[in-house]
Amino acid sequence: MIKKSTQVAMGGIASALCLLLMILTIIPIATYTMPALAGMVLIVVVIENGYSTAWMVYAAVGFLSLFICPDKEAAMLFVGFFGYYPILKGKLEKIRVRMVEYLLKFSVFNVAMVANYMIIIYLFGIQDILEEVGPFGKYSVLLLLALGNVVFWIYDVALSRIITAYREVLRKKIFRRVG
Repeated sequence: MIKKSTQVAMGGIASALCLLLMILTIIPIATYTMPALAGMVLIVVVIENGYSTAWMVYAAVGFLSLFICPDKEAAMLFVGFFGYYPILKGKLEKIRVRMVEYLLKFSVFNVAMVANYMIIIYLFGIQDILEEVGPFGKYSVLLLLALGNVVFWIYDVALSRIITAYREVLRKKIFRRVG
């Protein structure tokens, strides 16, 4: 059983690291990479402290990133998908039927991305995104969503490999003196 003080300390450190990554979205190319990396930090929180602590870290980072993150699109991507997906991934992978598992994973991704960009465009009024899709209009949006599904699949595989590497190699090296 993990001590509460250790759990709180690890949650605080993970939150600080996630917020640092979200602040780095000041770099233009980081709009998509930093929320994805910040979400990966939550993998360690789930493994070491459990789902409840990971959800609290997600909520804290999501709330704070909406206020302090320089790129609001990146903050919304963290809140709307990249923050909770690494937590949800463990639950989805307990489904025994692989086809159902992947159908749910891709459904979560597609619903989250469409909802995210609807909120960004219509609630926050960031119309620049619509201008970036180019002259093909709605067809370019569908193409971007299709390409997004390919990138999501790569992200999901990468998360699985990172989880394996953490459990089998990194965890032993990081926590060998803790105890």
